[in-house]
Amino acid sequence: MTVRCTTCGRESEWPHPELGCGSCGTVVLIPVHPPEGTGTPAGPAGASPATARSDPDSTGPGPAHGRVGGPAGGHTGGSAGPGGSADRRPAHIPPPPAPPVPRPAFRPVTIRTARDAVATAALYLRWLGFRDVRQPDGRPIPAATVDLRAPGLVAQVDPTTAPAGLRAVECVWLNGLTASATSVYFALAGYTEDARARADDLGIPLFVMDLTGMPQPVNDPADALVGPDA
Repeated sequence: MTVRCTTCGRESEWPHPELGCGSCGTVVLIPVHPPEGTGTPAGPAGASPATARSDPDSTGPGPAHGRVGGPAGGHTGGSAGPGGSADRRPAHIPPPPAPPVPRPAFRPVTIRTARDAVATAALYLRWLGFRDVRQPDGRPIPAATVDLRAPGLVAQVDPTTAPAGLRAVECVWLNGLTASATSVYFALAGYTEDARARADDLGIPLFVMDLTGMPQPVNDPADALVGPDA
């Protein structure tokens, strides 16, 4: 549009944000989203509001394109300026978390030797979500209990044919307490009554393994470890 500079009287096309009046140097100012309540912004170089924009409610291109209020403060759509009522929208609510991915079915390994029992326990712990499960010393599998370690985990595997007793449960609990880790016990022949009662008191998950290689939880802490929220 053509606007007359009220300082020198020169007529020129407007808006040109990078230019002012070529005769007197008056700088053209373009209002963008004025704060509510400040009135209608001034036009270029002293031009009246009617000259700068003849239709305040128009949505076409112009110096005040996207402006919310007209000269009388009427609302014509869009978002209000800082402090306006349209800014009082509800706080952002994040989407609900995605449901956990269910574990695949555990694939048991037939247990024929003590080494098979240790390998099965290690596979089962990895299936539960523990990583880097390993035997710390790497020595050959003995006939007695074997330790397995992982970050945050201390496990003991008893591949013997005698039920695990009270002392064995307390030992794995002390090892986990020293390492600030979860203690877990696997036994091929089950547990004595004293061992199960002590494990319940200490919160130690107990598992029993049959020859098919499928560990089964035998107390509440073991059920919680296997549960979907573990």
